[in-house]
Amino acid sequence: MAAADLGTAEWERSKVTNQDVNLLKRLGLMKKEDAIRFPSEESYPNPPMEYRVSFVDHLIRGLSTPIHDFLRGLLFVYGIQLHQLTPNSILHISIFITLCECFLGITPNWVLWKRIFCLRRNGSHSTTYNIGGVVICVRTDVDYFDVKFPDSVQGWRRRWLYIHEEDANSVEHNIVPFDGSAKIQRRHSWDAEASEEERKATEALMTRIHELQNTRGKELSGVQIIAYFLRIRVQPLQARKNPLWTYAGENDANRLSKDLAVKDLEKLVRKITSLNKKDPIPSSCRVKPYSSTNPLPKNHPSMDSLPPLPEGGDVEERAIVTDDNQEAPSFVNEPADSRKSAGSVEKDAASEDTTSAQTPPPAVSPKNKRKRNDVEDSGTSQPKETALSPQKAAYDPYLASLISSDDDEETPTLDVAARTSTSRTLVISEPRVEGEESSPPQQNIGASTPPPSPRASSPKRARTEIIAEPTLQLSSSSNPLMEDPMIKDLLRIGAQFVGYREYANKTEEKLAEANERANTLSQQLEHSEKARKKAELDATEARAEADKAKADAAGVEDLRKRLHTAETSLSDHIAAQSAREEAILKRLRTQSRRFVARTAQEFQLEEPANDPLLDALSFLEVHGSEAREGIDQAKAGLSRLFPYFFPKKEEPATFLNLAKCFNPSEDLGLRVRHENMKVAVENTVALVADSQQSIDWAKVGDTDQIEQSRWKSLIKAAKPNTKKILAYIGIKPSSTPSSSKPEV
Repeated sequence: MAAADLGTAEWERSKVTNQDVNLLKRLGLMKKEDAIRFPSEESYPNPPMEYRVSFVDHLIRGLSTPIHDFLRGLLFVYGIQLHQLTPNSILHISIFITLCECFLGITPNWVLWKRIFCLRRNGSHSTTYNIGGVVICVRTDVDYFDVKFPDSVQGWRRRWLYIHEEDANSVEHNIVPFDGSAKIQRRHSWDAEASEEERKATEALMTRIHELQNTRGKELSGVQIIAYFLRIRVQPLQARKNPLWTYAGENDANRLSKDLAVKDLEKLVRKITSLNKKDPIPSSCRVKPYSSTNPLPKNHPSMDSLPPLPEGGDVEERAIVTDDNQEAPSFVNEPADSRKSAGSVEKDAASEDTTSAQTPPPAVSPKNKRKRNDVEDSGTSQPKETALSPQKAAYDPYLASLISSDDDEETPTLDVAARTSTSRTLVISEPRVEGEESSPPQQNIGASTPPPSPRASSPKRARTEIIAEPTLQLSSSSNPLMEDPMIKDLLRIGAQFVGYREYANKTEEKLAEANERANTLSQQLEHSEKARKKAELDATEARAEADKAKADAAGVEDLRKRLHTAETSLSDHIAAQSAREEAILKRLRTQSRRFVARTAQEFQLEEPANDPLLDALSFLEVHGSEAREGIDQAKAGLSRLFPYFFPKKEEPATFLNLAKCFNPSEDLGLRVRHENMKVAVENTVALVADSQQSIDWAKVGDTDQIEQSRWKSLIKAAKPNTKKILAYIGIKPSSTPSSSKPEV
């Protein structure tokens, strides 16, 4: 059994509360005076010119006009309208754009989106929805962030409003005009997957997403991403001049309002997620997002991939999945959507269908006049067939007023006659009332029959109450006069006259508005012509600049080659310099080890530079200072000994030559000892010779009594004997004069 599509029967009077309005003001969404308009009494959207239909729950989840190119492309490729997405689907897109721009450092990537998400119908096998009838789902084989969606967004379908389309005069960033009768049809693009080449191109992005999720101590969650874009006060789904990775804090041009109070921010996060009052709200992300204070790394790869846009033409994957090749339809019961509104509409419509043929129609009221029979097909009403009304009814402005909204609103339709056949007007074509579906006199309708446009206006509520009493009389059998066919025709003609008169007045107003619009368009055409001429001039200048740029292209290419050569040379030079520094460091360390081995003394630097080359040089300087100090001391000592060892030589000027004097082939120590023995022998012999008798060593030792002159003469006389004695003991005395006296 096919699922019943509620279509336009889901719509009812908007119920935006003061609390919702205050929230929109705090979020900066009503900063401009005409940014948002709230419906009055209409129970079916009839947006003014340059306005679109939206919901409070869409706006607080990141939606704002003009919309982002990525969202506009999604709506085009999937063949859906904005009101057909659930609040959680809107939040999915906001999180994805924030993830790409703040944590991956790229523009929202269409290929990456296809790898993660797909679309499903929202409903069951018995009922499908039009408002929120499409759900964005994460593919079952993808590991993605746990966003913690709420189990229910209560009554979001009833909180609808009008948002101003800022760029209404251009195609770019425009939202598709509202069409409540548009039927949702599953397309090939809903399940489109990335090709093998696209998967390879985005594999690094998927790896980065897994790292953001699973890095221990730095895990990124969906709630952190939500809290971040709410905290910085930038709407992810709004078209922006600068991406979020250039966010500049309080002075950023894309901010809608000042920072929210911590209490308001936490309350808003809990409102759009499943967190309760006990769950903490993250005050920051564990991974620092890219911004002006944390810019993208140099040479960061850019991967631009937007979904096809309307101005690019149709694409093959938007093809509708027909019944011939379509399997059993798949539905997703969106847990975050309230079913109360759609369910109550369906129930009321069914009950009304069973009772309309038995009781007179009640007076038209804003609460119930938008209800539809279960057999209505997605906002396009089908005329009910009766035995007494086989012909198709012509357009009746008065009957159209019975199904119109309270404020210049008309049900979108493609068939003018079908508009008269709704659950509120079926009683007029019942068998008991003949002629109700007949056409009005030809002279009354003429060219006044309106075109079948969903933007056409209809009579206001005041007109619907004029026929309330006659309608009750028509369906009453207690008054015989009312059963007269002529009276019925007169009443019908009168009602038609009233409807045509009101419609004519409204048509005059619309004509005046059209004339004003035509004048405005004429002025715009003049401006456009001037702009065209200026554009042609600019194009000529641009072509000249392009030719110049082409002429310089060869030079640029040559510069690139030279730059590449210079970079290669610089790289080789750096490598050679590194090798040279390593060799110098090795030599310095070797010299340091040799010095330590010679002196057996280790040194420590008081303030090391923590640079191997500089520290090794510092050690060498310490060793050099130590060596210089030792050389100075050695030179001083050798200078003092030089006259004793080399009395006839002049002391060398350099330490090296001085040291060579003290390092001859002979033993200087032995030489000194020999000289000492010589002196000793000479003195002894002199003493013995002086005694001239047996030796009395007491007298020999008493040298103080010997006169100086006599002492010298005795030594001189003893020289021949001393030489014999020294030769006997194997000592060759030197030819130097004796210095025994000083020694004694």
